[in-house]
Amino acid sequence: MTDPRAATLSLLARRAADATICPSEVARALSPEDWRGAMPSVHAAVDRLVREGLVRISWKGERLATRSGPYRIGRAATGQ
Repeated sequence: MTDPRAATLSLLARRAADATICPSEVARALSPEDWRGAMPSVHAAVDRLVREGLVRISWKGERLATRSGPYRIGRAATGQ
């Protein structure tokens, strides 16, 4: 898998509807040997997915409007 957008959505699809994933999980799926190097593209993809309304981001259970600092990625709530 080489596309961070597709990797994010694929990992979320394999989890429970209310589960979240860490951005580093996406990076590790893309580049196990250099996952830290993949983080900028993962962050950019997550930013786009948030703008598109396909995912939500949160930290310690609190929803975030934009990414800054640590965060978790979850499916966007249905019915929005």
